[in-house]
Amino acid sequence: MIQLLGLFAGGCTTIAFLPQVIKTWKSRSAKDLSLSMFSIFCLGVTLWLIYGIMVQDIPVIAANMLTLMLASTLLYFKLRFKE
Repeated sequence: MIQLLGLFAGGCTTIAFLPQVIKTWKSRSAKDLSLSMFSIFCLGVTLWLIYGIMVQDIPVIAANMLTLMLASTLLYFKLRFKE
């Protein structure tokens, strides 16, 4: 039951990035996204992912792997879509 709670919580926080990824992709504009915030955020998520792997915590691994993919996509868009 605890694992399911962790997976659901991780899923919610991960899916929260999807609308921003879609909006940024469609508009081809990332001018309102903070480069420093997403850089630091991606670093933090990477560290959480490493931690999850080290303690073998599936919800932490799954949530942070997906979050890193979405946040890295936004970081890429920020660097790619120059205004």
